[in-house]
Amino acid sequence: MANIGRMLVILGVVLIVFGLALILAGRIPFLGRLPGDIHIRRGQAEIYIPLVTCLLLSLLATLILNLLAHFLQR
Repeated sequence: MANIGRMLVILGVVLIVFGLALILAGRIPFLGRLPGDIHIRRGQAEIYIPLVTCLLLSLLATLILNLLAHFLQR
């Protein structure tokens, strides 16, 4: 039961951090406007594909989760 409780607490902290990141994402000036992000406008249609932003966020999340897993194994 202790392991389940620990996992729930960690999941709650991860959700809080993710929620705060979503709230603050609009205030980070370069997020979503990195070189490699695709933005196409044709008439009234607009397509936005944030490739590099997704790669950067994925790398950051992977590093954080690996560090978290490393410290939890001790």
